[in-house]
Amino acid sequence: MATLVEIAAQLVSSHASSTPMTSDELLAEISKVHAALKSLEAGQTVEGAEEAKPSLTLKEAFKKNEVVCLVCGKGGFKTLARHLSTAHGMKPGAYKKQFGISSKQALSAKSYSEARRKMAQDRGLADNLAKAREVRMANIEAKKETVAKPAKAAKAPAKAAKAPKAAKAPKAPMAAKAKAAPKAKK
Repeated sequence: MATLVEIAAQLVSSHASSTPMTSDELLAEISKVHAALKSLEAGQTVEGAEEAKPSLTLKEAFKKNEVVCLVCGKGGFKTLARHLSTAHGMKPGAYKKQFGISSKQALSAKSYSEARRKMAQDRGLADNLAKAREVRMANIEAKKETVAKPAKAAKAPAKAAKAPKAAKAPKAPMAAKAKAAPKAKK
């Protein structure tokens, strides 16, 4: 059976394999884990068993060619969105909120973002987007005008139709017309 020191060393070495740590941090981590295991063995609750903050800074997590996950410490990603959803069941907004990352910060490596931006510029996607927005706004304006014109046009003839009817004299009955203009016989 392994001793508490051996178990603590195994736990810390496993953690250190995915998270870069200095030698002082390793020693402090081993002593924390050993103390926690000792108190658990004695049947006591472990104090400070809250979720650990990452040992990485934001600058270290968002490198030029890779992104490191602050939850598990895994690195080598170009983007984090898929990893967050599959490994942690987390959305990018929740991840940013949990670690205090700016909403404007992309969850991707800087080189990846730059390459995508350059590709979009080379293909003229910004110009296409601007043109599409102009067309969309023109269509919206045209719809507004066509909706407004029939409503006004429908109201105007209704008023005009009522006025002439009131001004006209009542029609004469058919019998009166027949007496007034007799038909000529051939």
